[in-house]
Amino acid sequence: MLGGFVRRHIGALSPPELDELEAIMELPDVDLADWFSGRRAAPPEVRGPLFDRIAAESAAPGAGVPEHLR
Repeated sequence: MLGGFVRRHIGALSPPELDELEAIMELPDVDLADWFSGRRAAPPEVRGPLFDRIAAESAAPGAGVPEHLR
């Protein structure tokens, strides 16, 4: 989920968004998968504008399906 988002948007992220992305990437993968898939709610201290954008995109139909299979 996160890797696909990064591939699609990395070139358009602002410096503050890149800082937030770096912080997100330091979080445990297991937690990120649960939070972005909606299995568990993310705690407020890890949420931010970019985190919420990634979570919304991850919740969209077809999220997680490789682009060549869409």
